[in-house]
Amino acid sequence: MKTMKLIVAAVLVIVASGCRDKASEKKIAELESRLAQMEAGKTTAPAAPSAVPAAAEAAPAAEEKPEGPLPNMEFNTTDHDFGTVDEGRKVAFTYKVKNTGQAPLIIQNAQPSCGCTVPDWTKTPIPVGGEGFVKAEFDTNGKQGINNKTITVTANTWPKTTLLKFKAMVTPKPDGANGPSVK
Repeated sequence: MKTMKLIVAAVLVIVASGCRDKASEKKIAELESRLAQMEAGKTTAPAAPSAVPAAAEAAPAAEEKPEGPLPNMEFNTTDHDFGTVDEGRKVAFTYKVKNTGQAPLIIQNAQPSCGCTVPDWTKTPIPVGGEGFVKAEFDTNGKQGINNKTITVTANTWPKTTLLKFKAMVTPKPDGANGPSVK
């Protein structure tokens, strides 16, 4: 029985440290349920994984708000305008965030909408009342014209994601066709 608990616990750790997608979360929940059943003495062996129809995976169920005290991300702004920027420049903006919730805030990821944006964020837990950041660095090279980009911030909040936006009007590099080169 102890060996089985150790195996299930090891599987939980491996699954939890893997990808943070819906399928992994569902597997974790199933394993936790099995572990609880084993600890209660209801079963001695893990049940076979249930077959999930492809249609069920294609349409994920709506997530429910977790119970208990939660952190809350309050950004100073969720929208930034870099204005007009010359192509080839890298520009950056730091979104400041305050934890106005009732538990430590953990920013788990900041996913940009494209490869031209490099995000950085506070990697340590932000205590209640504490402040952190999400920084967006935008490389304008090859991005002429109007650009509207996003960063999806995932945290241990409800809802789990917050969308940060920025825009820039990128003027093309001068070349022989559109004016004199500046050296």
